[in-house]
Amino acid sequence: MTTMSTPPTPTTRSGPRSGRPSRRGPRTTVMAVPALLWYAVFMIGPIGAIFVISVLRWPGMLAEIDFAGLDNYRAVLGDGLFWQAARNSAVQLVIAVPIMIVGAFMLGYFISTKPRGYRVLKVIIFTPALISASAKAMIFWGMFAPQGVINKLLGSVGLEALQHAWIADTATAFGCIIAIDIWGGIGYTATLYAARLDALPASVHEAAELDGAGHWRRMWGIAYPMVRDYVGVTVMLQFLWTLFTSAQNVLLLTQGGPGNSSTNLSFLVYQKAFVQSDLGYSQAAGVLLFAIGLVGMLTIRRAFRQPY
Repeated sequence: MTTMSTPPTPTTRSGPRSGRPSRRGPRTTVMAVPALLWYAVFMIGPIGAIFVISVLRWPGMLAEIDFAGLDNYRAVLGDGLFWQAARNSAVQLVIAVPIMIVGAFMLGYFISTKPRGYRVLKVIIFTPALISASAKAMIFWGMFAPQGVINKLLGSVGLEALQHAWIADTATAFGCIIAIDIWGGIGYTATLYAARLDALPASVHEAAELDGAGHWRRMWGIAYPMVRDYVGVTVMLQFLWTLFTSAQNVLLLTQGGPGNSSTNLSFLVYQKAFVQSDLGYSQAAGVLLFAIGLVGMLTIRRAFRQPY
């Protein structure tokens, strides 16, 4: 009689053998080294340099360097021009960012509904993002100059009393800079919103439409809550962009004037470093500007955090 023995059942290996180290971890770390080096050299390095230079007495690129300690910070905080620049930056952020974000969201929602000619509209509103800073300055110089487009239009309709030297008056020069910021950023941000809103399920809008919700309610009551976290990201980006990079418009159009009426913090950092060759003061102001940007970024992130 032959005895039948049951063959052993093969075991299925669902993972690496116990006690055998996985090679995915070290390999992933090695692949991340170039990115970490790039980040350290081009991101952390310059930020660290700002803090180092801010405690130096450095009156020019080729001048002798001396340690100043906190003297540069005392000079910045005791300078009336710094506080005027800080007020101008605050006004710029309070006016430009809300108008830009609200206007861009409404425009992006309109594009996402795909009206007739929406593809052409996308190209038109994105065009300001493709124009260089110098070209933008020339366009608005032609608009705001005493013999520019705005004054000629006012004169053509009999409103000569409203004609004004827009960028040569302390009351309106900085308002022109803010207008350029809004014009340059609203179309780009609207394009981002349109792309994000296109990703929302069509069934949500169809259900709201069946319930009788109009465009206004669908926009702010349905679409906005669903993309609130994305709106927070764009607010953060535009906040940082306006705070740190608006110096180019000031430099090209007003040079911080008339007087110092259009000087903001980013232009002050440039002016002290490259015009007055006071690198220590410039970077001390840059450190304070960096702190303002960091606090503002964290505040915006917390304000737009989803409640769930």
